Amino acid sequence: MRVVVQRVAEASVRVDGVIVGEVGQGFLILFCAEAGDADADAAFLARKIAALRIFTDDAGKMNLSLKDVGGGALVVSQFTLAAQWRNGNRPGFSLAAPPDEGDRLYRLFCDLLFAEGVSVATGVFGASMAVSLVNQGPVTILMDTRDPR
Repeated sequence: MRVVVQRVAEASVRVDGVIVGEVGQGFLILFCAEAGDADADAAFLARKIAALRIFTDDAGKMNLSLKDVGGGALVVSQFTLAAQWRNGNRPGFSLAAPPDEGDRLYRLFCDLLFAEGVSVATGVFGASMAVSLVNQGPVTILMDTRDPR
């Protein structure tokens, strides 16, 4: 499972010109389930992201979590994070979870993040979306449950 977490002042997602999800201070999370990912991956990421201390405290140190600052999360599905790009010039996406399983894991991740006490807004799985954000910092964290780091 791969996610890109961006610390934002605000973010929104539109489908057919209509805002379907938005958040003020918090995270924009681009989410990708890959073939073979499990519920435990979604649970692990939800716990880690809810506790991720990348907001600045009064001393200017990244010491505060999303919950500490009362922020929300806008979670947008993005299967292209599973891109295989090394060979040729057109990326392949066969490592992404099949759509039904990807949607299930996306919804599960959102539910688990909400259960961690985070306000969650979403895009529309499988839709063509226009995402807008104001990245703070910028701070961007890449997370992959298969990465041993």
